[in-house]
Amino acid sequence: MIKRTVSEIAAMLGLPSAPGWERIQVRGVSTDSRTLQPGNLYIPIPGVRYNGHHFAAQAAERKASALLWNRNEPNPPEHLPVLIVDDTVAAMQKLAAAYRRQLGVRVCGITGSNGKTSTKDMLASVLSMKYKTHKTEGNLNNHIGVPLTLLAMEEDTEFAVIEMGMSSLGEIRLLSSLAKPDFAIITNTSEVHLGDLLTRERIVQAKLEIAESLTASGLLLYNGDVVRLKRAIEERKLPCPAFSFGLGAANDIAADEVRVTSDGVVFRTNEASFAVPVLGKHQAVNALAAVACARLAGLSDEWIREGLAQVRLTGMRNEWIQAGGLAIINDTYKSNPSSVRAALDLLYTLGPYKRKIAVLGEMAELGEESEQLHREIGLEIDPAQIEYLFTIGPMARHIAAAAKTRLAEENIFHCEDREQLTERLKTVIADNTLLLVKGSRKLELEQAVDSLKRWAAGER
Repeated sequence: MIKRTVSEIAAMLGLPSAPGWERIQVRGVSTDSRTLQPGNLYIPIPGVRYNGHHFAAQAAERKASALLWNRNEPNPPEHLPVLIVDDTVAAMQKLAAAYRRQLGVRVCGITGSNGKTSTKDMLASVLSMKYKTHKTEGNLNNHIGVPLTLLAMEEDTEFAVIEMGMSSLGEIRLLSSLAKPDFAIITNTSEVHLGDLLTRERIVQAKLEIAESLTASGLLLYNGDVVRLKRAIEERKLPCPAFSFGLGAANDIAADEVRVTSDGVVFRTNEASFAVPVLGKHQAVNALAAVACARLAGLSDEWIREGLAQVRLTGMRNEWIQAGGLAIINDTYKSNPSSVRAALDLLYTLGPYKRKIAVLGEMAELGEESEQLHREIGLEIDPAQIEYLFTIGPMARHIAAAAKTRLAEENIFHCEDREQLTERLKTVIADNTLLLVKGSRKLELEQAVDSLKRWAAGER
């Protein structure tokens, strides 16, 4: 974590210091007075529901060493150093950018419509075989999460893997300017942001912003199987070399002989084989991005294999749960057309099982095409691969309606809520059942997964 005197923090922000500040140490930052640790710099964030400035007294009680303060907020504390700024979020971002530039750290920034968290976890696991590595924790990938991640780096961090999310143009540009990546990875682009960006071309444009702040010797790695992304990169004059990865043989680094089992995925590239203990053919592409970046960062294939073997993905992403005779693929963090197709492909691939069931929640942020994109998923259901389909969420009705042209109507259930979903599932789950649960974050389907896990394990 950042360790500086209050005077040094002031200098990094371009602010005047005050007598005695050179003797007061800051150890880390916090935006939450409830979890603030002694010595932290408190950064109050004005929010929709809460204004962090209103909790400055609690931060002082928990022994904050200093705090930022928006000059438009009244009554700043009087008994600890206060750094007055125009905007506390912008000041935090400026501080994070300054701290990143003071460290001898290399950074890989990762963005994409799908797969960026899995790729982050894989790459960080691999890089840690050789370097002291820091990575984004959880989903701290926005305009607040990225600066917090940078400020959490230890002084001797050698490599940082920073996830970057977005919902509109300009957001990735900002995050990349803070992290100043040496490597940038675009895992893919898909329809997930249509509700905000309206067109697929604008989605590609937004993702490519990550390349704008690469260091002078920076490199871009991108999924060359995504035709629209590949075409945009070929047509633009990027400020850096670009290398493609993917399943297609035309990529600069390609994966072939991909095999998927309940233990994970195995693939080959350049006469070398790799295995990663995560589920789904699509994870081979994410692992391939990690392999490509790690090789460019100086790791041997032996180190890469060892790092991939130890990877643990952030929760609710293709998480495998075994409870009695029920196996569950918990993929409840988010959902969009491409990730649903990947999840269904995984469900189809694994086996043999006596019964396979798909639970598909509605997909978010699809804009005016939402109904059609949901219907397309239903029309693609393979009746030879699953026995029952359950849907939940208003837009998911269109998945169920379209699937009736493919699957027996009596085997399709649309549910109004999680309780109805779990109770109906219990009536069709048998021994040796494989259940996929896939849905957008707002549905909180992990609660249904937990309920079914307890039920199947005999915990009534």
